[in-house]
Amino acid sequence: MSANPKNLFASRPAHISDEEWQVRVDLAAAYRLVAHFGWDDLIFTHLSARVPGGDDHFLINPYGLMFHEITASSLVKVDHQGEIVDDNGYRINPAGFTIHSAIHMARDDAGSVMHLHNHAGTAVSAQKEGLLPITQTAMLVHPRIAYHDYEGVALNLDERERIVNDLGDKDIMILRNHGTLTVGKTVPEAFTLMYFLENACEKQIRAQAGGELNYPSQAAIETTRQQSETLPKVAPLLWPGLIRTLDAKDDSYRG
Repeated sequence: MSANPKNLFASRPAHISDEEWQVRVDLAAAYRLVAHFGWDDLIFTHLSARVPGGDDHFLINPYGLMFHEITASSLVKVDHQGEIVDDNGYRINPAGFTIHSAIHMARDDAGSVMHLHNHAGTAVSAQKEGLLPITQTAMLVHPRIAYHDYEGVALNLDERERIVNDLGDKDIMILRNHGTLTVGKTVPEAFTLMYFLENACEKQIRAQAGGELNYPSQAAIETTRQQSETLPKVAPLLWPGLIRTLDAKDDSYRG
């Protein structure tokens, strides 16, 4: 549960369970945080979350809304075929459905999937060697990363199998020449991984602009790899502070 002093369920429609509303509020918050950090790409890219209850439904953004406009109630509930389950008047981006449905269908642990086209992440995705282990942040996410080659705008449902195969059991993926993607058991976990990934990519681009790179020793890289196993555990500590930051700025995402 997200720690906050407000009544989380004050705006919940009667037909939506408390559990689903919690996920909706967290996912809407994640959209607003993407906008807050300047990672959004107008109405494009997508964050999704599995709806609790075992019906294989998930929530994704309404196509046409800017990320700073998204609210808990505006999120669209769809099944794995891309069919809208609970029509609220909005539609979804077909490319978003292709990428997200692939992972939600294949991974029971995929409670949330986040995909961005941020400048730094996309720039690194276009580099042959991908993310380099040149900063502490990069070394923390480096062993968690998988790569998927670009095949065009993700409208072909056949690509889903290749996305899943390339991801394997990793929770971070760099979509080459395209962008970044993270998978978490929860929305806060997926967002935390995305924060570290995008932060590492931005530092790489800045370091490459400043001269010859200094690589750490293999021993240091291996030590940090072992330490990276606890990275998702940071999410419950980080998320409440992010929620407080949003609420102080604009808490309309809760509605």
